Amino acid sequence: MNWLSDNVNQLALLGAAAILVLTIGVSAKYFKQIKEGKSEGVLKDENWDGIGEYKNNSPIGWSLAFIGTIIWGVWYWFVGYPLNAFSQIGQYNEEVAAHTKMFEKKWANPTKEDLLGMGEGVYLVQCSPCHGIDATGIEGKAQDLTKRLLKESVLAVIEKGSAALGDKKMDGVGKFGYQMGEMPPGLVSGDDAKAVAEYVANGFKGNQKGAEVFANACASCHGPDGKGMNGMAPNLKEYDDTIIKHVLEHGKQGVIGTMPSFKGRLTAVQEKAVATYIRSLSEK
Repeated sequence: MNWLSDNVNQLALLGAAAILVLTIGVSAKYFKQIKEGKSEGVLKDENWDGIGEYKNNSPIGWSLAFIGTIIWGVWYWFVGYPLNAFSQIGQYNEEVAAHTKMFEKKWANPTKEDLLGMGEGVYLVQCSPCHGIDATGIEGKAQDLTKRLLKESVLAVIEKGSAALGDKKMDGVGKFGYQMGEMPPGLVSGDDAKAVAEYVANGFKGNQKGAEVFANACASCHGPDGKGMNGMAPNLKEYDDTIIKHVLEHGKQGVIGTMPSFKGRLTAVQEKAVATYIRSLSEK
């Protein structure tokens, strides 16, 4: 690419030349004025310790330069760089978009092995600093991803509702975009809450009382099997693609702080890969 064809270089050269000419001209003028000039004009009435100020108009050259700067600034903003020139940010965005398109085309139909390998790579880079390399949550400092839910987590949500997790309302259809909306706090309490928490955390096995409470208070939204009725509510039984996608896109309040949103940083296939990898941890 010929560097003279780049508008940025042309503007830089033009500006440098203008500054050089103005500097030489102004310097010559003032050196001559210092050598030959004499004070003239009418002094103002005010003075400071005998030092007065003449009632002179602004120098024509200074006024023209000031107006010219304003005109040049308007032209530069609306016509010149950066709206009509090469942009490194624009080029970077174009290259990222092109690479993303190639990536999505390459992995349009990934196998489970492909998803597991890709998901593990994304997890180790993006998730392991908080959740740990083994995904156990670094001694309780973050969510243990080897288990869908812990008894303590279920109790906390029952007590405080889903809003306590820091979920964000999306598109007017409830927290995380689930159509059932937010889970209100205090649907059950006391021994009933402990029983249902134990039942859910144990993979919906054992604790007959917890099963009965869940059927009466929770199944209307989460379904009798706890799988969220095809995405209407969060799946409590496993990390399905939907809940991983929502958490990655909207973030989540956790034990050690707020998990940031990864929206725009991962492609759809990468989100699916992370979900596949996390499910494999609990399967193991």
